[in-house]
Amino acid sequence: MKPNDAATAMPDLTPNTSNAPQQQQAQAGLDFIRQIIADDLASGKHSQIVSRFPPEPNGYLHLGHVKSICLNFGVAIENNGLCNLRLDDTNPSAEKQEYVDNIKNDIHWLGFNWNGEIRYASSYFDQLYNWALQLIQQGDAYVDLQTPEQIKLNRGSFTEAGTNSPNRDQTVEENLKLFEQMRAGEFNEGAAVLRAKIDMASPNVHLRDPVLYRVLKAHHHQTGDKWCIYPMYDYAHPLSDAIEGITHSLCTLEFEDHRPFYDWIISKVDTQAKPRQIEFSRLNVDYTLTSKRKLKKLVDDGVVQGWDDPRMPTVAGMRRRGFTAEGLRDFCQRTGVSKADGVVDIGLLEFCIRQSLENTAPRAMAVLNPLKVTLTNLPENMTLHHSRHPNVDMGERDIPLSSVIYIDKNDFAEVPPKGFKRLIPDGEVRLRHAYVIKCNEVIKDESGEVVELKCSIDPDTLGKNPEGRKVKGVIHWVDSAQGVPAEVRVYERLFANANPEAGDDFMQNLNPESVKVLQAVIEPSLAQASAGDRFQFEREGYFVADEKDFTTDKPVFNRILDLRDSYKPS
Repeated sequence: MKPNDAATAMPDLTPNTSNAPQQQQAQAGLDFIRQIIADDLASGKHSQIVSRFPPEPNGYLHLGHVKSICLNFGVAIENNGLCNLRLDDTNPSAEKQEYVDNIKNDIHWLGFNWNGEIRYASSYFDQLYNWALQLIQQGDAYVDLQTPEQIKLNRGSFTEAGTNSPNRDQTVEENLKLFEQMRAGEFNEGAAVLRAKIDMASPNVHLRDPVLYRVLKAHHHQTGDKWCIYPMYDYAHPLSDAIEGITHSLCTLEFEDHRPFYDWIISKVDTQAKPRQIEFSRLNVDYTLTSKRKLKKLVDDGVVQGWDDPRMPTVAGMRRRGFTAEGLRDFCQRTGVSKADGVVDIGLLEFCIRQSLENTAPRAMAVLNPLKVTLTNLPENMTLHHSRHPNVDMGERDIPLSSVIYIDKNDFAEVPPKGFKRLIPDGEVRLRHAYVIKCNEVIKDESGEVVELKCSIDPDTLGKNPEGRKVKGVIHWVDSAQGVPAEVRVYERLFANANPEAGDDFMQNLNPESVKVLQAVIEPSLAQASAGDRFQFEREGYFVADEKDFTTDKPVFNRILDLRDSYKPS
């Protein structure tokens, strides 16, 4: 049984032909980045837009990356341009093929296709090395033999200028020889670096002779053992943009201070394309951590069950949690693009996900905390029929009903609190899609815990209201004989603090109640689901069949979100 919604289906890695993101992004207004692009096209500066999404394959993509993906692919789609996917794989010691594969899968699942084949910064290593030689020959780079500690100490501070390296005035010939020795593996890691020669007194510390290459004797997932020196990100990134003919290099605000070096390095080498770097504010959401280093710590320390744990803000985790690609794209559109940093209410994200599920998730019943109920006067076993969705034609489902059913323990109270509208001793309530029942007897075990209710049905209330009285409460239920045992994982926010990084240790802000595993009973139609199918469990919330653990023999469902939505977007 699958939801009638292609946008929420689990994709394979074949090109995605859905036009959902194109339609959605085409409606976006002209934020400051889109205005720059519109002006550049109108003036003839560019005849076609070429953007790129350039993640480092050192972890899984997270919610912050989703905004960048939607922006970079979005501006290309809106302007009939192109968007490249390039993995900036300049640090093999932190990179894995697993991360590469996941990045590709995430982008396709979100509904986007990149231009041509996937690109790698490592594919340009030969050209980047030749440009490094050019910089040395021009007198714009030198090999520094200081230790990393000395380089850091001599860099200065925001109030004090840096100190020139003793190697800064070496001859071109000396630098070429030392750089070749670096490439040949004659230096240990940390013993030599290639630095740009710019200005150690610059007020912008990123221009104080930044490192271009370092020795790193690590096996690379794309180039193997060909190299033992690797370019730094700040060196490889702008030149890779130039090689690919990127017109607009969109990145987050922390790279604003890096832009002068971005422009400097492109001006110093022979490149035909002159990409423009434009910065926008990163996506900050309360209760959410988007540092790959810290997310990796959660994985490595076993706090979560991997990068795709449904509590993680990774795309893989959100997908396994049951979030939809449509809802994530809607969220990114609503947050907009600006230069101002801020924190977005996670309620907006949850609102967008619920909106995407409202008309795409079939309804079904599941009892998360079962309490046995015996219907003493049900004349015979029955099969009821009811629609899978109240407002969308998804067909009907069969709902078995016999003399023993389960209701949720929370739907019965011997001593009800004020306003309680569910089942009480001698009280009546309607079973969802079935009869009105009355509680005639409460059975307890030796400890005094309620273990069974004996109830009678009003046989004249199937599909209609009782005569002469009003029954206010409606509760869900599952048949005991044909109901299927299932594991249900109820997820809450991973962090209890709205600012997960508050204090000295972000691990202290973890929510100890972020997951609760329940042994539930589900109506039989749910056991026929496929992994990744989403449903609304009536009165309980939205749930998804876990993409890794679900089987028809042992169903496992994850709660996506509950039904409560107090967020009111403006």
